[in-house]
Amino acid sequence: MDRSPLAESLTKDLSLTAGSFIVTVYGDVVVPRGEVLWMGSLIEVCALVGIRENLVRTAVSRLVSAGRLEGERTGRRSFYRLAPEARAEFTQAARLLYSRDDAPAGWLIVHAPGLADEALRGQGFARLSGDVWVAPDRGQRVVGAALSLQAAPPEDPATLAACWDLAAIRAGYEGMIARFGGLEGATAAGGRIGAGDALIARLLLVHVYRGVLLRDPRLPEAALPDDWPGFAARRLFRRLYKDLSPDADAAVARLLEGGDRPLPETTPRTEARLFALG
Repeated sequence: MDRSPLAESLTKDLSLTAGSFIVTVYGDVVVPRGEVLWMGSLIEVCALVGIRENLVRTAVSRLVSAGRLEGERTGRRSFYRLAPEARAEFTQAARLLYSRDDAPAGWLIVHAPGLADEALRGQGFARLSGDVWVAPDRGQRVVGAALSLQAAPPEDPATLAACWDLAAIRAGYEGMIARFGGLEGATAAGGRIGAGDALIARLLLVHVYRGVLLRDPRLPEAALPDDWPGFAARRLFRRLYKDLSPDADAAVARLLEGGDRPLPETTPRTEARLFALG
């Protein structure tokens, strides 16, 4: 299936792997609609962004082997759902994507010898020195840390911001804004793109924004430069997600099957996401 001109534009120069996009499809579309998707529907939606069937099948096989997807068969049809660990990870990401972000209550400093760097960075920590790490305090607790201290903001919070590679995160947000900013004048709410394009635009919006957001420690505003693009990216995501959703949800019900019937257009969980976006 050929990509539409809009899909071509939104995927230009975008590094899009089958496995990561499949997780986005499940997290944004499938999980809040019963969690199960037919393989044929997955192939069809991936084709809309230029991912070929053989790549989808290979990625699904690898995701199953890695414990990220679970499969079941009904007759000759194969259906898949996110495995519990992958579902828990996207649930955590969903709280960042679809809800308002609470400001941190100061800073958390931990002494964590022997803990993996990636595990700490995944909770928003940056290295202060040696085995001492710092993060905005959002109530997270580090299992295995030798010492944890809650600290008040320093006189100049920007001094702690230097612990993170904010340049890379800035570039990610600026790239997201450049890629999707033009959609504001042509969203589904304005009636100028089709339902299929609305679905693909929303999936790509979630995919790209999530990729940056999960690397962002979400520092207190006082620690960030005045022109920090994360604020504009957040506003853009919220506006576009809400504007694209009516036609995107209609496309879900028309194109995608879960179990023995089409996925529902909306559910209480999809409505709750839109309500949470304000």
